[in-house]
Amino acid sequence: METKDYNPQPIDTSDIKLPDELEMLVEQMSKNVHDVWAETRIQQGWTYGEQRNDELKTHPCLVPYEELPESEKAYDRNSSIGTLKLIMKLGFTISKQ
Repeated sequence: METKDYNPQPIDTSDIKLPDELEMLVEQMSKNVHDVWAETRIQQGWTYGEQRNDELKTHPCLVPYEELPESEKAYDRNSSIGTLKLIMKLGFTISKQ
């Protein structure tokens, strides 16, 4: 079996500060990230279960975003924040019309 050397090199966005007015957007994006993940899992035949079981395709996070443990919400928020910071780092602006 061939070993693949993978060295992730994400763009450094540590110098980017999100404006406070994007806080609501972060939460909406986080909910959507979860919903997209959940929809995909359900389409793949997964259902809710108290324990994750890859064989039975059960997962405890197949619940509405609002019912997720804070640790799972934080995971989705970090994805959203990272995406927004990348957009800004690349020179794009985010504004509400």
